Amino acid sequence: AGGTRTFALNAAVELKPEPEGGEEVPAVKTMEGSRMKNMGEATGVKNENGPVFKFWLTASAQGALIKELNTRVLKDAAKKADFPGFRKGQVPPYAMPQIRGFAVQEGIIQTVQSAVNAYGLKSIPGSDGEVEVKEDIPEIAKGYKLGDNIQFTATFQAIFDPELVSDAEPKAADSGVIDVEAESV
Repeated sequence: AGGTRTFALNAAVELKPEPEGGEEVPAVKTMEGSRMKNMGEATGVKNENGPVFKFWLTASAQGALIKELNTRVLKDAAKKADFPGFRKGQVPPYAMPQIRGFAVQEGIIQTVQSAVNAYGLKSIPGSDGEVEVKEDIPEIAKGYKLGDNIQFTATFQAIFDPELVSDAEPKAADSGVIDVEAESV
């Protein structure tokens, strides 16, 4: 029975293939098990802080985070719970998958927000800044065992953080000087 459960979980979390092309984005802060690619400038999207780019991300939502979110959602649900046939404040077993699903979804959203920060990006407001998780979140949540990490892929549009970009420019110029010196030796 254990093997079947593992198979179902693996089938549910099969990652979508990495898109061709794009340029690897270096992390500003360490984010274990993640990679980001700049897939080029987004068409028809404007932002006053600079050009908007399309990004592809693969990352891992930490099991501890999802477990904590699940506990929080469960406590909130228990405060408001008033299900027929159950004592006030008691969450029935049939509501648990929805609660777990919400915790999984929220864990993935928070992980994407952390990744945006870790890679020196800034999200953009409105529908242009929406994140599209490539895997089926309800399907992931169905086979999810509380405490496990969830690997996922997503695409979104964002800008390079103007504050970090201006900090990075002098460093890029310095490294160019070093390259020139290395070539002349």
